[in-house]
Amino acid sequence: MDGRLSNDIEKVVEADRAHVWHHLIQHKPFETGEPRVIVEGRGMRVWDQTGKEHIDAVSGGVWTVNVGYGRERIANAVRDQLVQLNYFAGAAGSVPGALFAEKLTSKMPGLSRVYYTNSGSEANEKAFKMVRQIAEKHHGGRKHKILYRERDYHGTTITCLSAGGQDERNAQYGPFTPGFVRVPHCLEYRAQWDLSGEDYGRAAADAIEEVILAEGPDTVGALCLEPVTAGGGVIPPPPGYWPRVQEICRKYDILLHIDEVVCGVGRTGTWFGYQQYGVEPDIVTMAKGVASGYAAIACCVTTEAVFEMFKEDATDPLDYFRDISTFGGCTAGPAAALENMAIIEEEGLLDNTTEMGAYMLDRLGELKERHAVVGDVRGKGLFLGVELVADRASKDPVDETQAQAVVGECNKQGVIIGMTNRSIPGFNNTLCYSPALIATRDDIDRIVEATDMALTRVFA
Repeated sequence: MDGRLSNDIEKVVEADRAHVWHHLIQHKPFETGEPRVIVEGRGMRVWDQTGKEHIDAVSGGVWTVNVGYGRERIANAVRDQLVQLNYFAGAAGSVPGALFAEKLTSKMPGLSRVYYTNSGSEANEKAFKMVRQIAEKHHGGRKHKILYRERDYHGTTITCLSAGGQDERNAQYGPFTPGFVRVPHCLEYRAQWDLSGEDYGRAAADAIEEVILAEGPDTVGALCLEPVTAGGGVIPPPPGYWPRVQEICRKYDILLHIDEVVCGVGRTGTWFGYQQYGVEPDIVTMAKGVASGYAAIACCVTTEAVFEMFKEDATDPLDYFRDISTFGGCTAGPAAALENMAIIEEEGLLDNTTEMGAYMLDRLGELKERHAVVGDVRGKGLFLGVELVADRASKDPVDETQAQAVVGECNKQGVIIGMTNRSIPGFNNTLCYSPALIATRDDIDRIVEATDMALTRVFA
């Protein structure tokens, strides 16, 4: 795909510039320059409107296209399902909806019920509503508070932002929904206590208990956490953290809600990120990788015990979960998700993610030896971060514009990487990597070499 594409693409670019409101981007530069339009994708490569090839190291820009581009079997499954039945409201079932719910929960021992919805944000909204209704029905309204963690992100609606631990994402959108309470982050590189390893992990979890005690355990209904903090800096939990978190939730009868919107369906090398840590959640939400972006689908999955709390009470006509998600009734999502999961199984992509993730972590670790600006390299599976610092001793972060320059230099080389973006005041300094689960050593070498060159050019 060399050279400029047909004249038709010029019309597309102009239509985009004139009418499309893009996500997460300032549009002022488009008054004089072109927006980027992605035209085609195959495997781990995409091509823009100029015909330039890029290796995509962020799976569709937001950690979504887990099995890569151009999967005809998924497209064909969606097409066939749409012809047979494209949609019916979620008050009734569908063939792919039933089959995927069965397949999904078979990968999640201890969980059994799937509520279909439209997006990760909405899946988390459903979970929050469940917690609030449980508080009203079973605890006299007392256990209505929901705890969330600094640096975590749970979605873009006002209530999801109320549970958002990224202050720049939240800025200008208040006032927020009451009843959400923040707990400290667990990034050992930015440790709040003079501890390390398992001692730090337990201390970070104990800090959650301190918040619970300060709020009153009888007022706290749920704790919502990402298994690995994603957009807040790619933060795998330290050892000792998750076992202590589980213990605290059980001690105070608090529902554990794990947000797998990013980590879910293979990203860390297990089907779900929480499975890396032996956790038994009550609620799990997911979206991005469920169908690898081939169709819109998100799920809120619960234990049978949570589901049973919504069974009808003959004396209360409002007893059931009175919620609807219009496009949760679309059949394309579960049809695509079934094929997506089959591909992961048949091609051994969980094992590949574990193997290639370890290789990529080592390769990125080599950058720390070559560049003083690399302060920390961390990750789990094919989900990794490189934190950039102006000084290793003080750990002062580089300016956000410098991290953006590294991303830009990689892009010039035909490699798309990500970074923490307008999220955490003063700490938008982590480069983010989440290549598709099909990544090879050659792909990873190309990504790391581009980053190496970009760091040299920006910080020479």
